[in-house]
Amino acid sequence: MPQTAKSRLRNRARILSGIFILVAGFLIVRLYFVQIIHGDKFARDAMGQYVAPAPDTQERGSIFFTRNDGASVAAAVMQSGWRIAIQPKSLTDPAAIYEKLNGLTPIDRERFFGSADKTGDPYEEVAFKVPDDAASAIRAKKISGIILVRDEWRYYPAGALAAHTVGFVGYKGDTKTGVYGLERSWQDTLTRTSRDHYVNPFAEIFTNVGDLFASDPSGRQGDIITSIEPAVEKELEEALEEVREKYDAKIVGGIVMNPRTGEIIALGAKPDFNPNTYNLVSDIAIFSNPLVENIYEMGSIMKPLTVAAGIDAGAIRPESIYEDRGFIMRSGKKISNFDGKARGVVSMQEVLNQSLNTGAAFIAEKTGHSVFSDYIHAAGLGEKTGIDLPNESAGLIRAIEGGTDVDYASASFGQGIAFSPIAMVRALSALANGGAIPVPHIVTAIRYQSGVVKKIPVAEQRQVFKPETAETVTRMLTTVYDKALLDGELREERYSIAAKTGTAQIAVPGGAGYYDDRYLHSFFGYFPAHDPQFIVFLYALEPRGELYASRTLARPFHEIAKFLINYYEIPPDR
Repeated sequence: MPQTAKSRLRNRARILSGIFILVAGFLIVRLYFVQIIHGDKFARDAMGQYVAPAPDTQERGSIFFTRNDGASVAAAVMQSGWRIAIQPKSLTDPAAIYEKLNGLTPIDRERFFGSADKTGDPYEEVAFKVPDDAASAIRAKKISGIILVRDEWRYYPAGALAAHTVGFVGYKGDTKTGVYGLERSWQDTLTRTSRDHYVNPFAEIFTNVGDLFASDPSGRQGDIITSIEPAVEKELEEALEEVREKYDAKIVGGIVMNPRTGEIIALGAKPDFNPNTYNLVSDIAIFSNPLVENIYEMGSIMKPLTVAAGIDAGAIRPESIYEDRGFIMRSGKKISNFDGKARGVVSMQEVLNQSLNTGAAFIAEKTGHSVFSDYIHAAGLGEKTGIDLPNESAGLIRAIEGGTDVDYASASFGQGIAFSPIAMVRALSALANGGAIPVPHIVTAIRYQSGVVKKIPVAEQRQVFKPETAETVTRMLTTVYDKALLDGELREERYSIAAKTGTAQIAVPGGAGYYDDRYLHSFFGYFPAHDPQFIVFLYALEPRGELYASRTLARPFHEIAKFLINYYEIPPDR
């Protein structure tokens, strides 16, 4: 290269280096004047108007319901505003300052003056969740000793709707985190990397720039989109509340699910709570989700699975008969029908129509204890379903793991074994889903901060019964709904519905038998029976005034079914 060209390059390098040094020097001098020379002044000005976000403020992804038309509806979002803090030693006239502030936004008087008396403290927070307009009005007053702190908090626009599913954000020690529901089980997706976020656009660009280059979108945080349909959830919860009030039940709950995919459309329990005001709840047991965390002896809604096991194993057919004497003796113990009455020679269809305990025990014995137990295990009743909610309980089915004759007989009609409502729904879905059980789930997709949407794949299903077995039992359950349930009063002329009730005695704690006046009522149904779009499950714990589930839950189920048929415009199947 000629000497003159090399000289030009060196000169350009010197010029660029000089410019860089001058700019850097200017910034250093400027920072020195801002932070050292005028630091106190700027600090005082800031204290009177605005400081960085509170240290426990954190960003968090949103949770969305999904409407029937596919639109997203916010279930949990972050809301922004301000906190008001004071510098007690800087307040010249606390009473006058309180009046000024309280005239602009509500301030708790006791908290304010209690904080103002702490003259040795440099910082005391006196108000939270202050809206922007009130903060602007306070800032305009330029009140000495008042600090406005940028704040964010979790807000649940739907209030108590689907509260047990959504959950809420609370404190675990000194850390804000999801503590119940989806807020907890999807914490890693919803949470944002903890760091200080000051309102400075230039700094924010460089703070967040790393997120733009993440190679794996699944490694970033995002929003979660659920299958919960808010109108269906509202319909379900209103029906549950009506049952609870009418029959003074301790707990009522319900699930609406697509039996083919396991997508949960609605899931609710009463009593419930408003996650926006969870701190006002005195009994924290109400936060637990009984549909996932509690296990119950379910009673006669177990009988369709017993019938399916017998048919699938070749032990019985729908037209098979036995002689019902009203009771049987097994292992020295008496097992009776719900009314103790004998029916004589009856078919398997009548076992379901009249919900005969002796008939269910007959089927389990014909099937064989070992084979019957295998079917119960295959249906997932002794395991967790894998639902994406926290604290799921596995079923207790030890009674059919080498138990006595009476244990197997009792298990055939849903006593002596216990499982969660969601496990029961999963198992019963096999009858509506060609013999296979789906994995129940609520979250259908994750929307990452980059805009990428990742759909959650449907989990592999387990085949429990042959498809023809599921179809046979479906026909039997349709007959139950059309003819036996309330003498056919709820039969739909244009829609086939397969359903069954359950009334179970509640066990005395400690294995001392059963209460003679406490029951769990349950009901399930799916429709259209031969092309099911939904399976609906309802239960009531210790309802009063009615002995049987057919009186407490059949009509609420029917109303929910009619709502779903109309809302989703399901075509008639007969």
